[in-house]
Amino acid sequence: MYTKEETYYFTDKNEEENTLKVLEISREYALKNDIKSIIVASTRGRVASKLLDFFDPTTFNLIVVTHSCWFRPNIKQEFDSKVLSSLNKKGVKVVTAAHALGGVCRAVGRRFGGIPLTVLIADVLRLFCEGVKVAVEITLMATDAGYVNPGEEVISIGGTGRGADTALVITAAPSEMFFDLKIKKVLAKPVF
Repeated sequence: MYTKEETYYFTDKNEEENTLKVLEISREYALKNDIKSIIVASTRGRVASKLLDFFDPTTFNLIVVTHSCWFRPNIKQEFDSKVLSSLNKKGVKVVTAAHALGGVCRAVGRRFGGIPLTVLIADVLRLFCEGVKVAVEITLMATDAGYVNPGEEVISIGGTGRGADTALVITAAPSEMFFDLKIKKVLAKPVF
């Protein structure tokens, strides 16, 4: 027995076009398959603000995951405060926390050398593309924050650099149960 579904592959780094297509693909899949939780990575707020053009926050559980504070030296938070305020007013949940596959492990690696295990996991996920690593990480973070339940099927959207170019269907898990997380389907990813 098998099912046949499409996976979209982006061949160009057209940030705006790819972002809109990923959101469209994700909306269609979520509606067809009754997936309620949509998790999106957004560094500055551009992808997050486009999210509301595709998903109604009264129908979907929308979660935006930002960079942690001080991710960039001397910048407390990169995410646009006006976009944050607008998202909060519309009921979109926003997670700003240490990255599930980074944070303390990076500090340990810098101080003592060697490769922390989470960095190795992140690099293995990047073999598929940066967006796969991001989508897995933000799903862990959204689950850690309590915005999705372990075992819940979600759509997680990440990207390479700016914009979105990757969408995965994932069975969610918190970071301490990392190996319970399952990547079930690839809806879209880049091949560049």
